[in-house]
Amino acid sequence: MKKLFLAAFCVLALAACNKSGKDAQRLASEQQRDSLERIIAQKDNEINDMMSTLNDIEEGFREISEAEDRVTVAKRGEGASASARIRENMQFIQQTMKQNRELINKLRQQVRESSVKGEQLKRTLENLTAQLAEKEQMLQQLRAELDAKDIHIAELDETIADLHQDVASLKDEGTKKDATIDTQDKQLNTAWFVFGTKKELKEQKILQDGKVLQSNFNKEYFTKIDIRVDKEIKLYSKSAEMLTAHPASSYTLERDANKQYVLRITNPQQFWSTSKYLVIQVK
Repeated sequence: MKKLFLAAFCVLALAACNKSGKDAQRLASEQQRDSLERIIAQKDNEINDMMSTLNDIEEGFREISEAEDRVTVAKRGEGASASARIRENMQFIQQTMKQNRELINKLRQQVRESSVKGEQLKRTLENLTAQLAEKEQMLQQLRAELDAKDIHIAELDETIADLHQDVASLKDEGTKKDATIDTQDKQLNTAWFVFGTKKELKEQKILQDGKVLQSNFNKEYFTKIDIRVDKEIKLYSKSAEMLTAHPASSYTLERDANKQYVLRITNPQQFWSTSKYLVIQVK
């Protein structure tokens, strides 16, 4: 009887454990799904906000082009009414250009803060900046033509001065951003290596009490490399031992014609994923 009771208890306990495990698995799955849905919703909102701003910018450029056409038509006329129409449209162009500058800056900020990244967004901003510069040139040409007809609009001087400054600022910001990206790229792809005898490594505090790369080791003793370019390191020794941990599938240690070891890194990203410092002990 006791055995029967014990067996029944074990069955019930096992069923309870299975149910508990399934509940935990279902809860984890639901949490993961909720997290993914939140991420997708966030990205959708960011994309919608940027597309709304982009549509406003494109609409602004369309309205500017239409106003420029109206100015061109009005230039063919004579008298006070023609001059009034020209001034009215030029003021409209000035206001719309100012709005577009602000919208482009807003879009640039949205792209900078967004979790949505991509080359297409960068190219879109570059194209909008180019359109802004093109409109600046067209406004300069319009001013010259209006000056020739003694139709001088003081507000246009301010518009063109603002455009010069804005386009210069956008280009300067783009240059600085490119420089920052280049610097970050170099840092991400920079690594350091050293090989030496046990005595040499101890002298530079790279190897201490059988442990490698403890505090205060001499970083100047290492050689800096670009992991995208430098994939082969000659060790000039018939004995070589890796002291830092790197995935075994990401490199090979082979002997050359002189029976000396050469390290060949076959998968740089994987090899350097564990450590950007490489230490090899040779004899």
